[in-house]
Amino acid sequence: MSTTTTLITGIGSLVTNDPGQGAGPLGLLTEAAVVVDGGTVAWVGPAAQAPAADERFDAGGRALLPGFVDSHAHLVFAGDRTAEFNARMSGQAYSAGGIRTTVAATRAASDAELEANLARFVREAVRQGTTTIECKSGYGLTVEDEARALRIAAGYTPETTYLGAHVVAPEYAEDPAGYVELVTGEMLDACAPHARWVDVFCEKGAFDGDQARAVLTAGIEKGLTPRVHANQLTYGPGVQLAVELGAASADHCTHLTDEDVAALAGSATVATLLPGAEFSTRAEYPSGRRLLDAGAVVALSTDCNPGSSFTSSMAFCIAVAVREMGMTPDEAVWAATAGGARALRRSDVGTVTVGARADLLLLEAPSHVHLAYRPGVPLTAAVWRAGVREV
Repeated sequence: MSTTTTLITGIGSLVTNDPGQGAGPLGLLTEAAVVVDGGTVAWVGPAAQAPAADERFDAGGRALLPGFVDSHAHLVFAGDRTAEFNARMSGQAYSAGGIRTTVAATRAASDAELEANLARFVREAVRQGTTTIECKSGYGLTVEDEARALRIAAGYTPETTYLGAHVVAPEYAEDPAGYVELVTGEMLDACAPHARWVDVFCEKGAFDGDQARAVLTAGIEKGLTPRVHANQLTYGPGVQLAVELGAASADHCTHLTDEDVAALAGSATVATLLPGAEFSTRAEYPSGRRLLDAGAVVALSTDCNPGSSFTSSMAFCIAVAVREMGMTPDEAVWAATAGGARALRRSDVGTVTVGARADLLLLEAPSHVHLAYRPGVPLTAAVWRAGVREV
């Protein structure tokens, strides 16, 4: 079947994330062009050498980069937690227990309501340049509710994560061991067919190291690949467990020992940093600089959820990472694109290279640096997902 080819020309600055293709780690090209053939990138290079194509799009000197890869989000839920956020900003501390408020609202919602919310958040993310998004369960905490969350999420992304071990379900408050048994047994059986990943909130107030190990090991035996909510609120075993079990990512990584940093640097586990959570809880930011200097691979993601990080803006996360976490604009943009792809073990997204999926973000700016330089300003000029323009 023939496809239409499109030449995007007049690109003032192109982030390819291929150092062999352009300058620096971002593989930066100037006065560049890209040819899209169907859903993939067919050619990349200087605009003066661009081949002919069926259609032509003039970028007008703007910057083009890979679409953002948001590898950590919680989008299947109902209600919000405005009152909790307001109280926290007025002096209350954040704890893991607030998740139960969303659990009650999510259980009471219909499938149609949950899907409508999810679709709205995905559209919101795409409008801001996100072209790949991971989505977790975790707000149902029953066999039926966790399974339906993943079924709904799978209609919008292949990157679905089973997070039955978000917190202990309220019915099991006095029997956490019984809940772990449910999560690793009947609930896992119902959810595994709809998930690619298994996750656990390894944290005080959620699941300890032994419980987290049981959850992740059971998921691995069902063919799921682990990722871990690790070391967000306190120092703990989450990062070491993630590395030991070959998790794709350890997410949050706020409180790290030198041993934790060394473990991440010496492994294939990506340190996924979620600055929206620290921003929204007035907590200490993780140090991107410390991880990068040690040689760890770092990703940035939104952690979009109604309790601790109700943002879908990857551009916001880039700006905060540069301002508060010691990252350069180049490092933050890489982390939000290629880094997210690494955290999802994807080689087809996060780059603008021949054969990659044509997921592209055109900025209303001459350089990717404007994502940090102009915080809070809507800079999306156009977005393509798999070669289809959606914005």
